[in-house]
Parts: sequence; structure tokens; C-alpha cells
Amino acid sequence: MKRTAEEPLPEIRDGFKFRSGRLALDLPATLAARLKGEQRELLATPKDLGRWLVAAGLTEGAPEPTAKELDRARALREALYRLGMACVDGSGFEAADRELLNRWAAEPPPVPQLGPEGKVQWNRTGVRALLAMLARDGVELFGGPLATRIRQCSGEGCALLFVDTSRSGERRWCSMAGCGNKAKVAELRRRRRSASADSGVDSPELETPASPRPDSTK
Repeated sequence: MKRTAEEPLPEIRDGFKFRSGRLALDLPATLAARLKGEQRELLATPKDLGRWLVAAGLTEGAPEPTAKELDRARALREALYRLGMACVDGSGFEAADRELLNRWAAEPPPVPQLGPEGKVQWNRTGVRALLAMLARDGVELFGGPLATRIRQCSGEGCALLFVDTSRSGERRWCSMAGCGNKAKVAELRRRRRSASADSGVDSPELETPASPRPDSTK
């Protein structure tokens, strides 16, 4: 079945989370469990980076990153995360992170070309060019009006950043289907325990939303 232009892409694709609304914030999500004792590297190998670039929709063909490109992608990722957190905290950008982002943004990005069949073709789709595209997205995000809408998820132990595009500007969760649902389940259970303690008897079971499967990529 073909996906329509209006149908949103899944939040988790090939094991990677895409919940932020911007690729510049999705890349930092590839270091899982940032707020926990043991972080988990989802870009463990160059092949993993290639998988992420495909899952992100930046390229259709599977690229073959080198080990050096993987190291550079991780460095860019961490700079993007720190810059995003600076927007959340309202603190200034670190000069080293800003300079790294600007250097990548100055690299030549992929170039669209009109093919002989009247369709768009892309030139310069190597890993370096794709990382340059990510950096440009970061420059536009952190230097634009949406910078004040960058949030960190309120879910317990979740470090994901996202852009709050809600009308109220009070979105709390990276995903209502993920962390939002978990928070609702926890609140219902808290209320049930409180009601039971107040009455002195066991309260009837309250219907709760179905809990999502354990999320190993957080």
C-alpha cells in the first residue's frame, strides 16, 4: 500500500525515534537513556548511521558511512543536543558547539536536479552532504522563531527534545502515544491508590489505557 502525502510517518522507524518534529532534534535521540545510569549508543557502527539516514528520509539508497564519518556524525549530534538544551534552559550557546554547527552548515548540501523524466533527482547524496543538510536544519531551528518552542520531554527518564507546535505552547510529552500514555497510566494508578487509602478498602479496578510495550530506545 502506498503512503499518502497526508499520512504521517511512524514515530519509530527501523528502531529509531522520530518524535521531535525536526531532524536536527531527531539525531540526538540516537543516544538513548541520556538521563539514566547506562546510556545506549544506537549509532554503534557506520552501518547504523546509514540506517538512520534512510529512516530519516534523507536518502533512499543505503549509504555506506566510514568510521570517520560516524565519529563526525556523533560529534554533530552532541552539539545539536547541547544547543537544543540551551534553548530549553534559556542559556547561551557554547561557542564551540555553534562553530561546529556552522562549519557543517557551510558544507555543500545535496542538490536537486530535474531529471529527463520530469522528476526530481538528487546529486551529492554522500554522508557528508546529508550531515550538512541536518546542520542547516539546526541553524534554522536554533536561530529562528521556533527556538523558544523547543522542549524536553517530561516523561520519567526521557531526555528527548521536541518542537512544541501546540496552540497553547504547553505540550509536555515527546509523544502522546508513548510518554504521554505512560504518564496517564501512572496518574490513574496513583488516584486508585489514593482512593483506596482514603476509603480504607480496596477500590474497584479503574480502566486504564493500554500500556505501550517497553521502549528500549529511550
